[in-house]
Amino acid sequence: MQKSTGQPSELLPVLEQIEREKGIAKEEILHLIEQGLVSAFRKHTGRNQRVEASINRDTGELSAWIIKTVVEHPNNPQNEITMAEAKALGLEGTAPAADVRVPIKTDDFGRIASQTAKQVIIQRMRETERERIFGEFKGREGQLLNGVVSRVIDRTIIVDLDHAEALLPVRDQIPGQRYHPGDRIRVLLLNVSKTSKGPRLIVSRTHQDLIRRLFEQEIPEVGERVVEIKQIVREPGSRAKVAVLSHNLKVDPVGACVGVKGSRVRPIIAELGGERIDLITYSDDPARYIANALSPAKTLNVTLNNEAKSSEVSVGDDMLSLTIGKAGQNVRMAARLTGWHIDIKSESQRREAVEAKTSATRDVLTALPGVGPKLAENLSLAGYASLERIAAASVENLTGIQGVGQKTAEKLIAAAREGLKADEKPDEETKDHGREEKTGE
Repeated sequence: MQKSTGQPSELLPVLEQIEREKGIAKEEILHLIEQGLVSAFRKHTGRNQRVEASINRDTGELSAWIIKTVVEHPNNPQNEITMAEAKALGLEGTAPAADVRVPIKTDDFGRIASQTAKQVIIQRMRETERERIFGEFKGREGQLLNGVVSRVIDRTIIVDLDHAEALLPVRDQIPGQRYHPGDRIRVLLLNVSKTSKGPRLIVSRTHQDLIRRLFEQEIPEVGERVVEIKQIVREPGSRAKVAVLSHNLKVDPVGACVGVKGSRVRPIIAELGGERIDLITYSDDPARYIANALSPAKTLNVTLNNEAKSSEVSVGDDMLSLTIGKAGQNVRMAARLTGWHIDIKSESQRREAVEAKTSATRDVLTALPGVGPKLAENLSLAGYASLERIAAASVENLTGIQGVGQKTAEKLIAAAREGLKADEKPDEETKDHGREEKTGE
C-alpha cells in the first residue's frame, strides 16, 4: 500500500512551463527531485535507511517508502521487520528474507518534499544557465563584445555582457583610462573557462587583437579582407603600429584605413582613449618593411645582415630623434613589428664611421713598403683592405689592381705576412712569460 504525502498537483504545470521556457526536460527534473527526496529524508532522520520516492507523472502525487528485509528476529529495526509486523501493515511479499516497502508516514515529509523540489528546480535551472552561457561564449573567444561597466571590485572591473558577467583584470585595462558603473565599453573576449561557481569570462582592452577587431568592424575593406592586417604591436594607452597589406592593386591599404582626413581611424583612436596608431604598409622586402615600420620618420638607407637578422638604418640628422622616438619607443616598436634588430645612425654619424674606417684602413695599408695613398685606395676598393686579405691573396690576384706589378705584389704579400707574424709575437711572448713564472713557482 502506497502512502500519498499530498504533494500539490501544481508541480507538473510548473515543470512543463520550465521545459518550454528553459529547455529543461520535465522528466529530468522529476527524476532529480526523486533523488533529492531520498537524500533529504535520510538527512532529516539521521538514519542510514534504504528509501525510495516516486512522483506520479500524471497527477504529480508523491509517494515514498523505506525498504526493509523480513527476518524472524530483527537486529536492526531501521532496516529489518518481522513477518508479523509486515502482515499487520498489509504489505505484500512477506516471505522470509524478502524486501518489503514500508510507507513513510512522517508528517514532516510533505515539507521536506516541497523544499527539495524547490532546491532541485533552482539548482538545475542554475546549472542549465551556466552551461548555456559557457556554450554561447566559449565559441566567441577572440571576438569583440559590447558591454556595460557593472561595478569595480579590487580594481577588477565587472563588465555586464547582457546576460553574463565578465572580468576585466587590471593587467588588461588601458593605463590611464578610468571606468565608472554605467559606462559603455568594448572588450575582447580572451578566455572562457568552467569553475565551481560557473563560467569564468576574461576580457581585455590591451590585447593587440582588440585593434584588429575594431578595424574589421569600422573599416569595410578590412572586414571584407580586401585589406589584410599582417601584424600589430602595441604599448597600450600610448602607441600602436599596424602593418597592412592590400590584395587589390587599386586599393591603398593605409589610405583605406585612415579615411578622408582620418575619418575612419579616428573612432578607433577615440575608443582606445587616444592611443596613437601608426599605419604601416607591409612588404616582403625586409629593408623596405623596416623603413616603413619606422614611420613617421624618413630613412635614407637600410643595410641588412641576414645571418644576424640585424639592420643598420641611416637617417638625416634632423630625423634622428623622430626615428628613435621618445625613450626609444619608435625604434623599439619597429623592431618588434618586423622581427629585426635595428641600429639607427644619423647621416653625419654614418659618414664619420665610414671616414674612421677608411682612415684606419689607409693607415694599415700605407704602412706596407711602397704603398702610398693612391695605391692604398685602389687596394681597398678591390677588397684588400686588411693585412689578412693581402696575405691570403695570390700574385695573380694583386696584379689585376691598377698600380700593382708582379714584384710589387710579391713584396706586398710578403710584408703583409710578416706584419701578421709580428702581431702574433707579443701574444706568444706573453704566454712564454706566463709559463716561465709558473715554472719558477
